[in-house]
Amino acid sequence: MAQMNFGGVIENVMTREEFPLEKAREILKDEVIAVLGYGVQGPGQACNLRDNGFNVIVGQRQGKTYEKAVADGWKPGETLFSLEEAAQKGTIVCMLLSDAAQISVWPKIKQYLTPGKALYFSHGFAITYKERTNIIPPADIDVIMVAPKGSGTSLRTMFLEGRGLNSSYAVYQDATGRAKDRTLAIGIGIGSGYLFETTFKREVYSDLTGERGSLMGAIQGLLLAQYEVLRENGHTPSEAFNETVEELTQSLMPLFAKNGMDWMYANCSTTAQRGALDWMGPFHDAIKPVMQKLYESVKSGNEAQISIDSNSQPDYREKLNAELRALRDSEMWQTAVTVRKLRPENN
Repeated sequence: MAQMNFGGVIENVMTREEFPLEKAREILKDEVIAVLGYGVQGPGQACNLRDNGFNVIVGQRQGKTYEKAVADGWKPGETLFSLEEAAQKGTIVCMLLSDAAQISVWPKIKQYLTPGKALYFSHGFAITYKERTNIIPPADIDVIMVAPKGSGTSLRTMFLEGRGLNSSYAVYQDATGRAKDRTLAIGIGIGSGYLFETTFKREVYSDLTGERGSLMGAIQGLLLAQYEVLRENGHTPSEAFNETVEELTQSLMPLFAKNGMDWMYANCSTTAQRGALDWMGPFHDAIKPVMQKLYESVKSGNEAQISIDSNSQPDYREKLNAELRALRDSEMWQTAVTVRKLRPENN
């Protein structure tokens, strides 16, 4: 375990050099890793584990997602089973279904979590809010987590490129004395770049805050606000979109992701420098109270309950699709369709 300095704070991280793939294979050589769910995280984790030489099976209900698993090479009756049969066969049972689906299938799955098995998550939701989800694991199994910091698609793409997506890991319950080794081994097996330690609670608090904040909710709100102000002041859709979204995503994000925001500030015009330095304070002061309110809503369990209540409604999917359709049909994102077609790589 290496100690790394993160902005003056020392944290322990596990790298692939310290915990090589060969060690991971040795630790899990007698395990059957059952990946339940082939939606968001399932394909990336299952395929990476398979390609890295681990004994993996997939559990998935019949339907389009099941057919996708077949198309990816999982064979019905050999490496592809129903959720229940996969859970019965697995010694490490990976709950990679959606949070709502985990709640739904738990009564059927828990009977197969016999002593010595491991219950694996990639999100702390089910366990942190167990009073709300009713997912309460038996005391004689390991309960572990590896949470890739990105989508399953990114995890798979980066793996195929020879890179790794960073992940957090946690042990909630160590019944066998091997929980940490199992966790780190599967973390390396799915293709993590490096692994940093967390807890189930910290992971879900940070994850829900990030999704609602800078990763999705806040970024959409910020982009739309700027786009609307530009449009209301006579700028064309193309100009408003390019100045709001296209330059950010296509030009600036790759640069400050690689070099940092200080480098970005140092390598723009003096006019841009002065304006950015002057206005970052007012934006911070306006946004931080909203972020604090968001974090408290996550911490209290309010956000979890909203999600559980919403996802349990019979017309949930219909309502969700209507909201997503409204977002897709908005002028800003319809402008994006045309702008993307005009990018050089598409001509």
